[in-house]
Order: sequence, then structure tokens, then C-alpha cells
Amino acid sequence: MSKKNRKRKIKNSQHKEAVATGPSFFEQHSIFAHIILLLIPVLFFTLLELGLRSFHYGRSYQQWVETPNGQWLQKGSKLLLLNPDIAYKYFHALNTIPHPTQLAFDKEKKPNAFRVFILGGSSAAGFPYEPNGSAASYLLDRLSLVYPDSKIEVVNCGMTAINSYTIRDLTPGILEQKPDLILIYAGHNEYYGALGAGSIESFGNSRFLANLVISLEKYRTFQLVRNMIVGIGKTFSSDNGTQAGTLMEKMVQKKQIDYGSDVYKKGLTQFAGNLNDFLHMITDARVPVIIGTLTSNLKDQRPFVSSSSSQYPPADEIYNDAENALSQQKLGIADSLFRYARDLDALRFRAPGEMNKIIERTAKKYGVNTVDIDSAFNADSPDHIVGDNLFVDHLHPSLQGYQLIGRLFFDEMKKLNYLPDTAPKDFNDRIQDSLTVANLKFSKLDTVMSNFKIQLLRHNWPFVKDKIYYPRNIQAHDRIDSLAILFIESKINWINAHLSAGKWYYDRGNIAQFLNEMDALIYRYPYVIEYPDYVSEKLQTLQQYDRMYGYLLKSYAIRPDAYSTKWLGTINLYKSDIRAAQKFLSESLKFNNRDSLVLYNLALAYYNNDKMKALEYIDKALEVDANYQRAIDLRAKLVSSMN
Repeated sequence: MSKKNRKRKIKNSQHKEAVATGPSFFEQHSIFAHIILLLIPVLFFTLLELGLRSFHYGRSYQQWVETPNGQWLQKGSKLLLLNPDIAYKYFHALNTIPHPTQLAFDKEKKPNAFRVFILGGSSAAGFPYEPNGSAASYLLDRLSLVYPDSKIEVVNCGMTAINSYTIRDLTPGILEQKPDLILIYAGHNEYYGALGAGSIESFGNSRFLANLVISLEKYRTFQLVRNMIVGIGKTFSSDNGTQAGTLMEKMVQKKQIDYGSDVYKKGLTQFAGNLNDFLHMITDARVPVIIGTLTSNLKDQRPFVSSSSSQYPPADEIYNDAENALSQQKLGIADSLFRYARDLDALRFRAPGEMNKIIERTAKKYGVNTVDIDSAFNADSPDHIVGDNLFVDHLHPSLQGYQLIGRLFFDEMKKLNYLPDTAPKDFNDRIQDSLTVANLKFSKLDTVMSNFKIQLLRHNWPFVKDKIYYPRNIQAHDRIDSLAILFIESKINWINAHLSAGKWYYDRGNIAQFLNEMDALIYRYPYVIEYPDYVSEKLQTLQQYDRMYGYLLKSYAIRPDAYSTKWLGTINLYKSDIRAAQKFLSESLKFNNRDSLVLYNLALAYYNNDKMKALEYIDKALEVDANYQRAIDLRAKLVSSMN
């Protein structure tokens, strides 16, 4: 082989080897390959998420949901309320969770609307007087009284056993609903509320992790993984979330959190961080906000857990010193000692005094106004030290206490001019407050329910040791007691309890109590036409037309129909308000033009000023019912008067 051919053969051989061992397709397109590898898990989890949603796995944590179609639609408008299942987003270790008060508001905000949102835990919700006895109810009633030309919407988002984590999570959704004002009363649940520092739901020391988990809960894939982990944990645990006791007891993991300990500091840190976050969101959106300082029972609540250390004295010892100072009328010293005993209480249901310092410091940072509820409760108490005079337990206000909180917020709103734009009624603050309190829609059943809740709470841990007190331990003396017990046992809901109570009173001829129960229900659900209609029908049977009239107006305001317009017109006719009678009766014919009574009454309404029109209506009445004797007599009288 010639030298030239050998060189050509070697070169061809090297070329073939290079081709054989050259870079693969993926090596030549490495960026494309990496994209494919990255897309595979993304595609997998996307398909998994879509699949879980299509099979309705898990829960939707959409913050606002529309009220059911039909009865709850006010003049065809759509109403929103806080998702009844929203608390599942924050509670996973328990089978029983709290539910928000379902106060609906217009999906499309009306031009004359004044919309207030209230945020916080059980005291914001109004326990044990929710829904009608809360501070939110006081504000709704007073604003509605003073500003009748505004549509007042006070939306209470308070829930039992939630804390600043929940408030932080709810705030963006609330801002989307165009609030005119946000009111906050929160901080007691930072240790034992959902995700709190000493809670069974806690995620350890990381506020970042807790807020991340909350944000991921909207994904069904995350819910699947979390449910699997929780399920495995329950398999190896003796506690399945159904242990006896109150929700208050079930939420507690660390029953001793000493003053100044790491967990104690963590509770303060998480509150400060979350408070900073949601006040930043609110002020950045330029929405007015007022936050209240925290108050609790000082004088009449001994520390639950008293521990001693080299740094701090036992809480019981300080509490005893406070009582001694009080007995000697050393009021300033007594107040300081009661507060110190509260702070030393190692079972941290009551927020320590440092929480109020955090509130005041953070509010000042963002230019947010505070209401000093703590000082006001003391000022309104004997010896200026608050106790059972304004509390039903360690931290939940009495009905009078909730009204005081509502009054304090209203006064601050007035001072800052955070009020509706419409003209107010011209009467002084004292009369406004008196009328608001006097018109409270709180029935006998509501009172019994609240008393039983307090009784159960105070007969269980931590108020008593080693004793479980169930609803069945309560003695029922009448039907109202029985309904209250059924409600507490979750065997009947609040609506049906009031309907049953109302019927029980009506059947016994106690119309005043019947109306009290129904008024509480109508106040709670002002957009449900069935309730005022039911009352109107009952009063019609009793021929109590004056009482009936107000309920007819409520029905008419929700959705005019043949029934409300017919009876509004008829009652106005017999009150000699002819113009109103003509208006309502004519409107009634648009719903049913074959009602002989409506036609007859219209003939009467036109008898004196338009006999031809009266004759027209009486003839139509006789077309419907030729044997209608009163119509026959009226026609004869009409014809005679026209001749």
C-alpha cells in the first residue's frame, strides 16, 4: 500500500471512530435535556393536582363562598360569607374544629355600603354569646341606628382558638373585599391557638415554616401528603383527636410554659412577626384599621399553674399578695401584683402584659390607632381592677363587657372619622348607646345556651382538676333547656333551635317570647325571606296586623312577592293610608292578578276618588269569584253612587 493510501486509510478510520464515539443527541442538546428532566416532576404534580381536584379530594380553601341559591338571594344579588370549612386549613390534629360566624355581605359592594371586618379569636367572635351578643353586633346595631341611609355590613371573622397566623392568612382576602375599616382584637391565643407556640398544632419554632404550610394548604397534593403523614402519626398514637374535654383543653400540648422560657419568648416573637406582617398589608393598602389592647380577668382568676424558679416567684404567692394589698385598699400595688401573677401563670391562656406592649409598639410603627380596652375595663370595675364584673371566665367578657368593647371601638371610629359618609341621626352618644343596648336581639334561648356554655367551661379543666363535665350533666327544666343542650351537643343547629323554641312558645300562646326567638333569627339572617314570612303568617292567624306589618316590610325588603305586597296594601288600606294601599296592592297584582281579595281591596282603595277604576277592579274580582258576596255588595253600592 502506498504511503498516500495508508494516510487516507488512517484518516478514514479516525473519522469513523469519531463518528461512532461522538456526542449523543442529548449531549448535543444538553439545555433541552435539562428542561425535559425538570418538566417531568412538574408535569407529574400538575396532573396529580388536577386529578385530585377532579375527584374532589381534599377541601377547597377559597376564602369567600356564595350563599346557597334561592332563599338567601336578596333581590337577586349575590352574597358572600367566610368559607365554613376555612378552619380546616389551620387545624389538623383534631376532629372537632371551630366554625366562623356566617355573616353574609354583598358580593358587589353597594355605593352606600359601609363595610367593617373584625378579626380575632373567640373574644372577637363573642364567645359564649355568639353570634348576636358580640361586640360586632353592638357595632352593627349602633351604626345602623345612627346611619339609616347607609347599608352597614359588619363581618365578624373571629373564630375560637385561632391566632395571628390565621389573621395573617385571612388579611389579603379581606383587603380584596374593599373594607372601609378593619378592627382587631387578638393575642390571647398565641400559645394554644392553631399553630401557637404551645399548641398541639404547632410546627416548632419556625414562623416561616408555619406560614409556608398555611400557604401550601390550597393545593390538594399538599393536603394528600399531609393527610398521609397525619394518618401515619395517628396509627402510632393513642390519641385519635377525639379525646374528651373542651376544645380549650384539646388544643394544649405544653401545659407549663414558664415566664421567660424559650416557648414563652416564641409566643411573643410569633405574635410580633405576624402582627407586623398584617398591619403592613393593611396600611400598605391604605385601609383604616384600629387594634384593641388585650384585657383579661385579673382580680377573680387565680393562676392556673403556679411554678417557682430561682428567677421568679410562684404565681400563687404573688396573687395572694395582690389580694392582701386589695384588702388594705392599696389599689395601685394590688393592680400591679394581679398583673404580675397573671404573667407568671404558666398555663398561658391569658396573654401576658408584654403582648400589649407589642401591640402598642407595632401600631405606632405603622401609624395605626389603638383602643385601650385593658384600661377601660379596669376603669369600669370596682376598685379599678377588673374581675368577674365584666368576665364570665378567665378572659371572655360578659355581655356587658362585649358591649363596652363595641362602645370603645365606636368612640374611636367617631374620633378618627372612620364612619359612613351619609348623614347621621341627630341624637347624643348616651341615647345612641342606650337604644343600641335596649334593642339587643338576644333571646331566652340565647341566654340559656350561653349560660350552659359557661357552666361547661368552668366545670372542666383547667378550672377543675380530674373532672369531665358533659352536657348530659346539665338538668333540663323545660323545652328551652333541652334545645340548648341539643345545640351544645351539636345535635341541632342554631337556626333549628330557634325555630323550635319559637314554635314551642307560639303553641303555648306566649307570643312575646315567640317574637323574641324569631327576632334573634331574623337579625342573624336578614336576607332569608322565609323567617319574616313565617312570623307574618302566624300573626295573621292571630289577626295581630299591627305586629305583622313590620315583618311584612322585612320580607318586602328582601324580595317583594304576592304575599308581602298583598298584606302591606291591605293593612295600609285599613289604616286609611290610601296611597300606600294602592301602591302595594297594585304591585301584588303583578305577581298574581287572580287574587279576588287584592282586587276587592283595590276597588275599596279607589272608591272615593276614582269610582270608574273601583268598578273596573270589582268586576275583575267577580270574574275570579262570581259568588264573592262582599264584592257583589260593593258593586251594587258603586253603581248606585254613580247614577
